[in-house]
Amino acid sequence: MGVAGSGKTTVAALLAGRMGAAFAEGDDFHSPANVEKMSAGTPLTDDDRWPWLGGIRDWLAERAAAGESAVVPCSALRRAYRDRLREAGPVRFVHLTGSRELLSERIQGRAGHFMKPEMLVSQLATLEPLADDEDGFAVGIDGKPAALVDEILRRLGR
Repeated sequence: MGVAGSGKTTVAALLAGRMGAAFAEGDDFHSPANVEKMSAGTPLTDDDRWPWLGGIRDWLAERAAAGESAVVPCSALRRAYRDRLREAGPVRFVHLTGSRELLSERIQGRAGHFMKPEMLVSQLATLEPLADDEDGFAVGIDGKPAALVDEILRRLGR
């Protein structure tokens, strides 16, 4: 989990590969209307997000029912969003964190992504870090993706 520019997709894909887990890109669950809104620089509302989160939840539940581990990069900015994802069964969150400056720099350097740089402000305002009673932990994004995955696996006890 994390805001745009935190490296969710890169880290999650590497993590899934190292774990032998199923992988799905969280952005692929967005409706065309959501992508259009974000492409225009309009932040999503909760009403926009619930179906998207429900799709991810359902995919995670299918993997759990099949006895598979799964990894999905997803912003999951608010606890209520994470609660929706936890409806799939036990979910462990890894919050990728970084400075506003680093996140902004990364977003500015991306080409072809629907998330507009100015939307980082909205995401940071919406972000509710993991609470002590939520299953998960934060990892800083200053290192290389492979090193972040090593740290995540260590913290997962793998």
